[in-house]
Amino acid sequence: MSVLVVGSTALDSIKTPRRAHPRLLGGSASHAAVAASFFAPVKLVGIVGGDFPKRYIELFRRHGIDLDGLQIAAGRTFHWSGEYEVNMNHRRTLATELGVFERFLPVLPPTHRRTPYVLLANIAPALQHHVLDQMRRPRFVIADTMDLWLNTALEELLRLLARVDALVLNDSEARQLAGEDNLINAARRLHRLGPRYVIVKKGEHGSILSSRQGLFLCPAYPLAKVADPTGAGDSFVGGLVGYLASRGGAVDRHLRQAMLYGSVVASFGCEGFGLTRTTRLRRADLDERLAKLRQLAAC
Repeated sequence: MSVLVVGSTALDSIKTPRRAHPRLLGGSASHAAVAASFFAPVKLVGIVGGDFPKRYIELFRRHGIDLDGLQIAAGRTFHWSGEYEVNMNHRRTLATELGVFERFLPVLPPTHRRTPYVLLANIAPALQHHVLDQMRRPRFVIADTMDLWLNTALEELLRLLARVDALVLNDSEARQLAGEDNLINAARRLHRLGPRYVIVKKGEHGSILSSRQGLFLCPAYPLAKVADPTGAGDSFVGGLVGYLASRGGAVDRHLRQAMLYGSVVASFGCEGFGLTRTTRLRRADLDERLAKLRQLAAC
């Protein structure tokens, strides 16, 4: 089964204490779509400008990603520039230039509207609503969000939660949205807002799944060296939903394994700048690292 990924497609300029790379392929949809493509066919919906490099279009195509929903508009592509400290849990934004993304309105081609698995990557809740308004009874919808929308579009975000099966957010966002410091209690409160599955990302400490089946603690793959963590969360959720689409059937049966695969894809992404490491992977690389992760977590 296929996956619809809707989000930002951007050019990222990333600086760390050791290196700097300008105008790399980035954006929530880019990272998520490439991650999902290792497991299932992907349809990408986003917008880029006339300056978007053709080599990135070809990169998407090499991963078998359907670009019928990618709009190419007059103007410049969304550009983000950021700098990481030695401790890469800390970064600062140097510049955000929305370009054509400022007027992005996702329009789904007719062939996309019956896609069974939908990933609403990190974009404004109003746009996520607009996507769902065009869908025809998807099997599984997962939405990612961030603190920006909690602070600027809370009402629309709360309405969205009643329309999705799963919500993904980081630990500080979960606490803020639920109004609860304890993450377990926060997840329970978030369930009451609609989603059957709540996944809380904790960066290098993995993630937590809360569902009717109880809790699952998904470890992160330990890395001795991190080059660039940009897009790791998007890769995690992309790998997760891609694996679910590849398996079909009951979500509860496969979700824990899907999170492990998501963790593995994200770990590879952190070993290179932007998508440079991820796009060189083979499925066998993911399977091998998954086996190692299982060994590390075995008792």
